[in-house]
Amino acid sequence: MSTQTEERLELSTLTSSSPPTNTLSNEPPESAYSTTAIPDGGYGWTIVFSCALLTFWFNGMINCWGVLQTALLDSTLRQVSTSTVSFVGSLGLACGVAFGLFAVRLMRWLGSRTTALLGISIMSAGLIGSGFTTSNVAGLFGTSGFLAGIGMCLVYAVSNAVPVQYFSGKLGLANGLVKLGGGIGGTVMAVSLDALARRVGIEWTFRIQGLLTFSTGIPAAWLLKDRVPLRNAPFVDLEMFRSVPFIAVFLAGAVGTFALFVPPYFLPLFAQSIGLSSSTGAGLVAGFNACNAVGRFLAGPLCDKIGPVNMFLITMLLNAVSMLAIWPVSDALGPLAVFAMLNGVANGSFFTTLPTVVASMFGPGRAAVAMGMAVTGWTGGYLMGAPIAGYLLQAGGGREDGGRQKINVYRPAIFYAGGIALASSMFVLFARVKMDRRVVKRI
Repeated sequence: MSTQTEERLELSTLTSSSPPTNTLSNEPPESAYSTTAIPDGGYGWTIVFSCALLTFWFNGMINCWGVLQTALLDSTLRQVSTSTVSFVGSLGLACGVAFGLFAVRLMRWLGSRTTALLGISIMSAGLIGSGFTTSNVAGLFGTSGFLAGIGMCLVYAVSNAVPVQYFSGKLGLANGLVKLGGGIGGTVMAVSLDALARRVGIEWTFRIQGLLTFSTGIPAAWLLKDRVPLRNAPFVDLEMFRSVPFIAVFLAGAVGTFALFVPPYFLPLFAQSIGLSSSTGAGLVAGFNACNAVGRFLAGPLCDKIGPVNMFLITMLLNAVSMLAIWPVSDALGPLAVFAMLNGVANGSFFTTLPTVVASMFGPGRAAVAMGMAVTGWTGGYLMGAPIAGYLLQAGGGREDGGRQKINVYRPAIFYAGGIALASSMFVLFARVKMDRRVVKRI
């Protein structure tokens, strides 16, 4: 019996009074769904490559809306408020997770390949459609917000669910490589979209992004295949909420997402407030995204080595400490760069560790539903996390148009994000203690 299987047995004894017979995964050891049947490689590496490319385009959208937003406000939407345009990006983020359970159900009906093909097609249509609605805020809400968000949701669900079918002992590494693709996407597309907007205009920037997403995403989606059919599970598996550790992890993700996008959204404005140039602010965001990619990759092998729950706890503590101890006193480029690096690593690590934690709890047979439920819980944080920080900035006397101002006006927003991250880490700590009170234990 593998170490991960043993850990799930230990977890089952904490959440149920029944005998320890792989209660959480509900699969016999001989089944194709058990960890002993997972190849831990083989065609799985093709799956990892394909999912990484899909995640490249997914994150190329959600991490780079600020670049597109700036180009829109400087050209076709000069008379529209920043907060209104920012909600287009927030809607896309929220839709990218809100329909996670529906995406899992679609995977059961159509299979992972067809779901991914459909998701890439909808994403691309949303981007291309945005190129024709750059002067119409309502049109952007429908294309970049709703349509592209639905496509992102399908792609994200597939990229989380398929690697679990091929990896067990190396699941952390596989997830790390998949999420690394997203980190690279956020870094590369931030620079590329800015250059495109200056050279060909915002209309063709959207269209080119959509065409590139379609032309490379469709072949990647076609390479996907399910190792075993996804099991016929309920739309929402309420039995999972009998597991106290899962409840705590679910809440950690739901709460933690309120803080995740505050730093990348506000770093450029904060940099200007302490007298740095706009190009320096853009460089800080690029550095944040690069460190985000590093965090996404390194968290995978570390999950395998020290345990995914342990790594999740470290991730959220680093996220909280960087915002509470470093960002509020970053009144010069040096400390602000240190903050961007550390918080970028923690931010990226979140997206690798949480899927690995959920998969380690429930096994491949139920991981897709469990992850769909967990991701759906992120909707509120994705939709309102950054806007709440913006409202706190305004209430503190800050201006959304940047310019030199005291960093005191940012501290309410900073402490809000840092406090949220700290609360999330406490939920993870509670899950860790419920699973095993021993400090030195791979969980």
